Amino acid sequence: MGYLGGPQILLASEPSNADPAHVTTLYLLCGKIAAGKSTLARRLAVRPATLLISEDHWMSNLFLDELHTIGDYADLSARLRAAMGPHVVDILRTGLSVVLDFPANTVEYRNWMRSLVDQARVAHELHFLDVPDMICKQRLRERNANGKHPFEVSEAVYDLFTSYFVPPGPTEDFNVVVHAAGIQQSEV
Repeated sequence: MGYLGGPQILLASEPSNADPAHVTTLYLLCGKIAAGKSTLARRLAVRPATLLISEDHWMSNLFLDELHTIGDYADLSARLRAAMGPHVVDILRTGLSVVLDFPANTVEYRNWMRSLVDQARVAHELHFLDVPDMICKQRLRERNANGKHPFEVSEAVYDLFTSYFVPPGPTEDFNVVVHAAGIQQSEV
């Protein structure tokens, strides 16, 4: 994958761990709730010299009792990004790659992520999980039923968050890897 030229759009296959020449990379994830972002993040994080940082993990451990509305999420997520941003840049500068399991679902979030790439001067991949609402909602029901995810999300909350979703556009200058069907349902 050429990182020095303009943005690229690739159709994804299985992530490969066979890359012998490590290139420090910030891996980003874009997709609706239950599209499979965290599943893909875990797959990407098994690559050599790669660290996974999950927004859900940090938000559930730091702010669970404060998260009641989408406004709460916006405020607390902004606080977390402000704290984590410099840390992520420092990690990347050491040569470790980072899988940033934060939703790259709005232009504002992606602008923040772009600033991390620019500050650290590293390669990046924006993985876009283009999964239909019907599939995401089915996965969401299954995820809520199994109780293993730190957040239970209703379909109404799914619809509210989805109303803010903006897929990545060509003017944003990201190297986009498209996962047209997302991650297998049994893995969410």
